[in-house]
Amino acid sequence: MTSIVLKTRIITALILAPIAIGGIFFLPPLGFALFTAAIITLGAWEWANMSGFEQQPGRVGYAVVIAIILYSLLDVPAVAVLWLALAWWFACFFLVRSYPAGSERWGSVSVRALMGVLVLVPAWVGLNYLRAGGFQFGSTDNNLMVILYVFCVVWVADIGAYFAGKAFGKAKLAPRVSPGKSWAGVWGGLAAVGAFAVIVSVLASASTAETIMLVVASLITGMVSVLGDLLESMLKRFRGIKDSSRLLPGHGGIMDRIDSLTAAIPVFALIITQLGWLTTVGSF
Repeated sequence: MTSIVLKTRIITALILAPIAIGGIFFLPPLGFALFTAAIITLGAWEWANMSGFEQQPGRVGYAVVIAIILYSLLDVPAVAVLWLALAWWFACFFLVRSYPAGSERWGSVSVRALMGVLVLVPAWVGLNYLRAGGFQFGSTDNNLMVILYVFCVVWVADIGAYFAGKAFGKAKLAPRVSPGKSWAGVWGGLAAVGAFAVIVSVLASASTAETIMLVVASLITGMVSVLGDLLESMLKRFRGIKDSSRLLPGHGGIMDRIDSLTAAIPVFALIITQLGWLTTVGSF
């Protein structure tokens, strides 16, 4: 990485970090919903490109459709959407595993566009569900902390995967989809996530049972986050592009930054709901 590219990445990160932190921690629920919807809509514009929409009107139109879908889901039970997301990511495992075989079944523009709906919409629903629900884990009852936690699980998994993969990454995870990823990276990332979950449990004064459940929930979320990354890589490889867009100088596009989160957020939200840590709400 050249010094110019590195400097661009750092500058972009320094600008985006306070915006993201402010949007998560300081906006009221409606403002949070609008803020996250704007991010998802930009991601939809990029997904339209990965779907095969070659002209801007088509990409903008797809983003508008996603925004309308988000608005229409305001009164829909969120847990139903989260279960749909779990089923979708289970199916994605087989799509990624078999690539390039099977691409003739999902390679059309319309099917790839539908895939974007199944990726982007549940991520927004899950994020706002976490924001709206009542949360209780150990001595912690701040639902904003659980949002930060699921973000950190993805970041910790990425960092652990980077160092483990660099040191031991010989056996490739999915060479036809993302040649840079290795099994050592996956295990290193999950080990880091497990350690992180234990540390958080201690800080939250959680019981032994709660700690074990958080570790399991976090490991599942970490594994699913890898799948989110691989799915976007598969779509970009099929489309023949390197980045989802150039919206973020030095970082590629919005989807390049949130691909893992789109899988992790709805799955983690569903798990902690089933564990009773997140109070179920009718909608969000």
